[in-house]
Amino acid sequence: MKNKHYIFFFLTVLLSTTNTWSHTITVCSSCSVKTIHEAIQQASEGDTIFVKKGIYKEANLKIDKSITLIGEDLPTIDGEAKGEIITIGADNVTLDGFKIINVGVSYTTDYAAVRVVNSTGFVIQNLELEKLFFGIYLQKSNDGKVLNNTVRGEAVTEFNSGNAVHLWYCKNVEVRGNDVRNVRDGIYLEFSDNITIADNFSKNNVRYGLHFMFSNNNYVINNVFETNGAGIALMFSKFMEVENNVIKKNWGTAAYGLLLKEVNDVNLKNNVFIENTVGITVEGSNRLVYSNNDFISNGYAIRVKGACYENHIINNNFLYNSFDISYNGRINDNKFDNNYWSNYTGYDLDKDGIGDVPYRPVKLFSYIVNRTPETIILLRSLFIDLIDFSEKVSPVFTPDDLMDENPRMKRIDHDKN
Repeated sequence: MKNKHYIFFFLTVLLSTTNTWSHTITVCSSCSVKTIHEAIQQASEGDTIFVKKGIYKEANLKIDKSITLIGEDLPTIDGEAKGEIITIGADNVTLDGFKIINVGVSYTTDYAAVRVVNSTGFVIQNLELEKLFFGIYLQKSNDGKVLNNTVRGEAVTEFNSGNAVHLWYCKNVEVRGNDVRNVRDGIYLEFSDNITIADNFSKNNVRYGLHFMFSNNNYVINNVFETNGAGIALMFSKFMEVENNVIKKNWGTAAYGLLLKEVNDVNLKNNVFIENTVGITVEGSNRLVYSNNDFISNGYAIRVKGACYENHIINNNFLYNSFDISYNGRINDNKFDNNYWSNYTGYDLDKDGIGDVPYRPVKLFSYIVNRTPETIILLRSLFIDLIDFSEKVSPVFTPDDLMDENPRMKRIDHDKN
């Protein structure tokens, strides 16, 4: 018992001694340490660097030890377009509260305002990034957080710009509360798994608001994607949850709210697709569940290009879209059930809230437009109404078994909580 007491006492002294070893280095123009580079050189593992308000013209800052770097009143780090500005190459580094500007631009090197390489336990938060190529670039780094950052690019084309938040071969990262605009892709993931993308606002980006490639088991929750080249692109990935997002006003000849290409086992729930050229474009994707979504005033609500099997479209609202469903082919292996269709004209004699006549959401005209886009100018003509009616009565070109057997008579009130 006495030995246990000595061991406990020794550990207590050791821990308290360790805490006294870490200290804070203050950086300012009138301090003994005047540059962030000098503070990093002086710092030891576990130290905090406190940077006071001001402008610090520094680039190529290398953080190779576990430290915390905190800015007071958003001090500015100006990289003067000399290349990368901050590179983190150690575990358990926190970067908090800076304005970082003037990243170098190169067509051979992906310079970033902040790059994290082969690190774990990092926190990148409360940054304002401007005049950049790439914003926050995570490379083979795990178990970290990217929180509440603001990124403003000046992208005109996708060839001379980078991404706001870029993840490459990362795992278990939380990307939350960021506001990203005017870059190539707002948030980009490649070979990155178990990533949470939540509460972000992605707007006016040249290519995609969010872009996934070869990334699995990810969560996209409570985000807004607005007026991007396209809202979200999920490609060559599986096992994802896409929930409570607002995807709107992604307009253009090749624009869409959400692209699903070669993805499997995805739940799409409680999302709102409003005023997009195409709400969802889906190709080569299987075992998807679309439930409790709202498709409002889109050109196409869902455009199925082919090779899509065992998908369920249930309990959704399709409201005032030019085309609710566009389908390429005559074979249907997908289930449509219990949706509300604003174009449904059936009746409900037994008053159970379900239409007594099944609804066929695929119009012959959508089939024609897919093959001859110029015919879209005939959209509101009486002739088109006649051919759509004839196809509904006796399907020849569209799948005869693609129908909602239980169309709702009233718009569904989705519980978003």
